[in-house]
Amino acid sequence: MSTSTKNINPATKTKTNASSNHPLRIALIRQKFRFDGGGERIVSHISDILSSHGHDVSLIARQWEGTSSSVLKCNPPKWTRVQREALFAKQAISISEQENFDLVQSHERIPGCQVYRAGDGVHRSWLEERSRTMPGWRRWLLFRNRYHRYMLAAEKSMYEDSRLKCVICNAQMVADEIENRFAIDPTKLHVIYNGVDTDCFHPSLKKYRPRVCNELQISPDQSIGLFVGSGWERKGLAQAIRGLQASPALSLIILGRDKAQYAFENLASKLGVQKQVHFAGVQSEVASYYGAADFFILPTLYDPFPNSILEAMASGLPVLTTMKCGAAEIITDGESGYLLDSQDESSLGTALKKCSTREHCLTMGKQARKTVEPFTIDAMQQNLTTLYDQLLNGCNG
Repeated sequence: MSTSTKNINPATKTKTNASSNHPLRIALIRQKFRFDGGGERIVSHISDILSSHGHDVSLIARQWEGTSSSVLKCNPPKWTRVQREALFAKQAISISEQENFDLVQSHERIPGCQVYRAGDGVHRSWLEERSRTMPGWRRWLLFRNRYHRYMLAAEKSMYEDSRLKCVICNAQMVADEIENRFAIDPTKLHVIYNGVDTDCFHPSLKKYRPRVCNELQISPDQSIGLFVGSGWERKGLAQAIRGLQASPALSLIILGRDKAQYAFENLASKLGVQKQVHFAGVQSEVASYYGAADFFILPTLYDPFPNSILEAMASGLPVLTTMKCGAAEIITDGESGYLLDSQDESSLGTALKKCSTREHCLTMGKQARKTVEPFTIDAMQQNLTTLYDQLLNGCNG
């Protein structure tokens, strides 16, 4: 762990000060804002915190829904992925300058912002993990792809821009990667973990197990794993499906949507585990599925810190994930879950065999719940408030 990075523990009790001597005009930048998105929930929390201190908060976005903030539309043409990112970045910063905001915080990789929340991690780190099993020619093409080259250049330009005052990281892993890869003052890096509603996500959700098992035609007596998310290649769904071969008594529920779902269904069929795999699609109410499961699995190639892991642990589920997931920082291997290499299918298979015993999962799940209890939404908001107090007092000073 970097000794120079400011790590704010979720259990830390903080006192809030007056954010500033007078209200400030603040812009939050996010291309698309949906009320149900994980990253968007963080934007909402930040907007609420700043507004509660009397500041005037505006959202600069291409598309939006379900936000109470005033919105400045920024929707330039997007014929290609590079143009989508580059033109939005250019116009968003132009709008922020025209509006003369006191502080600009971006949730996209945009050079010129004063605050950046690194919710997507470091792009080069993701590419390196993705390329590990690729043949040399595919790796060569990956790093020469125009879109990836643009993202790498934008990321470097943003982190090394003198206007950048602060980076909010949701995992120490991300803060360390930024410090190691870019010429940035490490005192600008602040680790603030996300919060989870520990009342909503609670072991008492197990009451929903009979209903969910009946809907999906799963025996409630067998051990059930849960996988949640989109972007299934990155999140390691193929590895999870392959891991089922060694544990025929296991079932796996998959929540989410992916354009390549047919390929994953074919993989399950090819491996002979199709009866163990249950694609449940996108669900508006995921809590009941945490209640139905015995363990949570996310063998991701790279993920800064998915909210789904906090929700699973709060629901009393042990977690199987990888060392390239920021959540590994709060999981004790063998006690509250299992930590693996994303390409180590043998170790994944061994961990899944251990999770075939429901009693074993229950014991580990109790430890997972205990671990995550300090990670409340209130704790996250208090730590963000403290950080903004420092930043905004500087704006007024």
